Amino acid sequence: MTQSNSFQRCLRVSAIAAGLALLSVASPIHAAEPAKANANWKAPRTADGRPDLQGNWSNATITAFERPNQYGDKSVMTAQEAHALENAEADGNEKANLPTDPKHGIQDLPVDCGRGFTGVNCGYNSFWVDPGTKIMTINGEKRTSMVTTPNGKVPAMLPAAREAMGQRRARGGYNDGPEMRSLGERCLMSFGSSAGPPMIPLLYNNNYQIVQTKDTVMILVEMVHDARVVRIGGTHKPDNIRQWMGDSVGHWEGDTLVVETRNLRREQSFRGSTENVKYTERFTRIGPQQISYQFSVDDAAVWEKPWGGEVAFNRTADNIYEYACHEGNYALPGILAGAREEERAKAQAEKK
Repeated sequence: MTQSNSFQRCLRVSAIAAGLALLSVASPIHAAEPAKANANWKAPRTADGRPDLQGNWSNATITAFERPNQYGDKSVMTAQEAHALENAEADGNEKANLPTDPKHGIQDLPVDCGRGFTGVNCGYNSFWVDPGTKIMTINGEKRTSMVTTPNGKVPAMLPAAREAMGQRRARGGYNDGPEMRSLGERCLMSFGSSAGPPMIPLLYNNNYQIVQTKDTVMILVEMVHDARVVRIGGTHKPDNIRQWMGDSVGHWEGDTLVVETRNLRREQSFRGSTENVKYTERFTRIGPQQISYQFSVDDAAVWEKPWGGEVAFNRTADNIYEYACHEGNYALPGILAGAREEERAKAQAEKK
C-alpha cells in the first residue's frame, strides 16, 4: 500500500457543518454548463495546438460527494463556513496523529474514525489516510458538494431499478468465493470510483498523471494500478466488447476535451448503474493549477434523466507511486475461511 505526501485522519465534514449557520445563498450549478478558463489566462498548448492537460493532478478534498442536508439548494458556502470546516479538519488530524498511549492498549484506538467508519472498521489509522484538507474551490467558489443537481443529491432510482438492486442484495453470496468480493479488494480496479468514470476522490491515493498525444490521452490512476486510455476521434467498439473503465472516445470542443464512455463491464457498477450506462466527461484547463472535471451519468434503466457533477483537479508536485495491492493482505482468505466455518457450524447445528 502506498500513500501521498501527507497522511491525515479524515472527519465527516457534514456532521461539523450541521452546526454552522447558512450565511449566504448561491444559485445551483449544473454539470451541463461548460467550464471556462480565467479570462486573463491562456492554457499552454501541445505540439498539435490543443490545451495541455499533462502533468500530475490531485482531486483530494473534504467536500462531500452529495450535499449535506443543512445546505439545501445552496451550492456555494461562505468563506467563514469553509474556514470553520478546514480548521476542524486540521484539529482532528492533529489529535489523530498523537501517539497511542500503551497504557490503554486497544481502548485507545479510535471509536469513530470518520467517513462512516467506526470500531473495528477503523482499519486505517491516520498514517494511511489522505482524503484532503481543503474544501473544493472552483472559480473562487467553495462548493458544498461534487454533485451539481439543484439539491446536490443523486436522483432517486426508478422503482424497477430499486427492486432489482434489492433482489441482488437478497441473493447475497458475498462470501461464497473470491469472485464475489469487491473489485478493489481483489485488486482488479480502484476502490470506489477512483479510476472512473466518473473519477471521484476517496480516502487516499487521489493522484493522477495525464499523458497526452494527438491521438490518445492516458490517465494513470494512483489507486491500485489503473490506466485509462482515451482514443481521440473514431467510433466506439461493438457493444459485445466490454472493458474495465469502458470504451472511452474523446473529441475537442474548443478548449474542452469531451470524453464519452460506454460498454463497461457489469461488475463496474456506479451507484446502481447498469452495463448500459453512458458517461460524458469534460476536461477544461481553467487555470495554471487547475482542471475542471465535469461528468454526467446517463442510464435510462436507473434514473429518469442524466445527472452529474464537477470535481477540481489541482496541480500537485507529488509523484505517482506503485500500489502494491496484495502485499501482506491476509483479509481475503480470512474472510472466506470465516464464512466456511459459519456454514460448517450451522450445518452441525441443524443435524442436532
